[in-house]
Amino acid sequence: MPKKQKAICLVSGGMDSAVTLAIALEKYDVAAMHAYYGQLTQDREIKAFRDITNHYGINETMAFSLSHLTQIGGSALTDPDIDIHTGGIDKTRIPNTYVPFRNAHLLSAAVSWAEVLGASAIFIGIVEEDSSGYPDCRESFIEAFNKAVNEGTRPETNLNIIAPVMHLTKAEIVRKGMELNVPFELTWSCYQNTEKACGVCDSCILRLKAFEDAGFDDPIPYEGDE
Repeated sequence: MPKKQKAICLVSGGMDSAVTLAIALEKYDVAAMHAYYGQLTQDREIKAFRDITNHYGINETMAFSLSHLTQIGGSALTDPDIDIHTGGIDKTRIPNTYVPFRNAHLLSAAVSWAEVLGASAIFIGIVEEDSSGYPDCRESFIEAFNKAVNEGTRPETNLNIIAPVMHLTKAEIVRKGMELNVPFELTWSCYQNTEKACGVCDSCILRLKAFEDAGFDDPIPYEGDE
């Protein structure tokens, strides 16, 4: 069999990135990256990243700090004085959990590592159709960033950013994950808690609805569970 090409996959520890990782592993030799930036659930997300990469036997991993995002602030995830919105998704506004231009920071780090490793692709688990409306999760953003990458790297680098779940609904992502035997029990999505998910932040609401619509039980613990 021909040797697989190298790819970088950004793994937050959530369900979307876990499914993206499983998709990437079908065709690529994957190195996994995780960014932390002082968010409330930072330690829990790092644990999820480690658990998921250990599950898949990925030896090439990197967890790196974007602590400057906490210094910049402007998000409920990085500023303790901003309360995380709960109680429902309002698609007429960008939620206060949006971290300004975060995905550009993530992708920039991934591009740098990809050049060093000789990778040909970067996978990211962003979702445009059925998410919270973050502007850096749109296809137009990825297209623009791909152009910037090709302009700003060596000619032989030839990198491609791939977002395989971008146009799936959250329920479709769950179904795809079940098809690929993704260990959803190792993932974490809650913005507020680290032991049991709160069930009321935007991320929990989207996740719970996804599992319900897909016809599966969410395997992680939630506040109020028996």
